[in-house]
Amino acid sequence: MASISLDASQRRTLGWGLVITGLLFVAALAITGVRRMGAALDGVTRPAPPELTQDIVIARIRDVARLVSSEMTLRDVVTYRQTRFGSTKQTLLVVTARVSAGIDLDKGTRVEIDSAARRITVTVPPAEILSLDLVSVRTYDERAGLLNPFRPSDRDVIQRRVRSQLVSTANSSGLLEHADRSAALVLRELLARDGYTVEVRRSALLD
Repeated sequence: MASISLDASQRRTLGWGLVITGLLFVAALAITGVRRMGAALDGVTRPAPPELTQDIVIARIRDVARLVSSEMTLRDVVTYRQTRFGSTKQTLLVVTARVSAGIDLDKGTRVEIDSAARRITVTVPPAEILSLDLVSVRTYDERAGLLNPFRPSDRDVIQRRVRSQLVSTANSSGLLEHADRSAALVLRELLARDGYTVEVRRSALLD
């Protein structure tokens, strides 16, 4: 068998090569160990996604318990006519009002939370007229009969008719539909946190 002899320089080179190889192997083991330890620590120290509770959701909803989600200015013509003893009194009014519509969340609101699916279902009543403020009332063509003058009771009737007609006009204008959409958007933005999705449903309006 042939023998291989190394001189001193070659032996030193081989020795350093073995040392370097050993150091690289130890460094690789250390890096792997650090990575595994870091992953383990992440699993221990990283907080779990927060779980929403009924109380938390209700508290958030109470922050906007009365959503005024849509507002518009209406102008309408209201007529009043009343005949007594063959004598007629009448008036024509041009009224302007500011109407706010939205959802009163204190009326029949329900919350369901599916923590596993991370989904919140909120059932709210439909939008309604929340406020109606008269901006101006102009009277035109007011005529009173000789035997049928205007009385304070007529003014009360006219005021009720004005408000009733403005509410009817607002209901038919699309204001409530817009308020429903806006309120649903607000609720989704308010509650869609921590990985939860939000579904907003409408219920019957409870008086």
